[in-house]
Amino acid sequence: MTKAHQYQTSLVWTGNKGSGTMDYRSYDRSYVISVNNKPDILGSSDSAFMGDRVKYNPEDLLVSSLSACHMLWYLHLCSQHGIVVLDYKDEASGRMTEKDDGSGHFTEVVLNPVVTITKEEDIEKANSLHEKANKMCFIANSCNFPIRHEARYVIEKS
Repeated sequence: MTKAHQYQTSLVWTGNKGSGTMDYRSYDRSYVISVNNKPDILGSSDSAFMGDRVKYNPEDLLVSSLSACHMLWYLHLCSQHGIVVLDYKDEASGRMTEKDDGSGHFTEVVLNPVVTITKEEDIEKANSLHEKANKMCFIANSCNFPIRHEARYVIEKS
């Protein structure tokens, strides 16, 4: 049985400096993403595209979404397979290629999780669960580029 899930967000452009988009340099790329009962996200375009480098850009959010979705599925799968995860950190990176006409697309995302588990003998199984997590991740399933995993493990007795 298939279940449908709905997600509702609100986006408001906050970058009108008074003359709107009169020309490419006349406006700011800032916006606010809102979801009911959650903190707002302040965004902009990447600084390479005249954005504010201290605000989240869509590319940051895409890579972060992949990293978070993967982690949540991975933790779920580890709990199902008796692998105790004590800590999980990821330094994910994405590569985007820009074309001459200004369009572009992601060519890959690499997840680099450092996973702390309790048993050294679980490393092989823990590693294999990354591929399954990738297959289960809703965000990864929506992408048309490869998502690689280069996991490292730390053993810490609980």
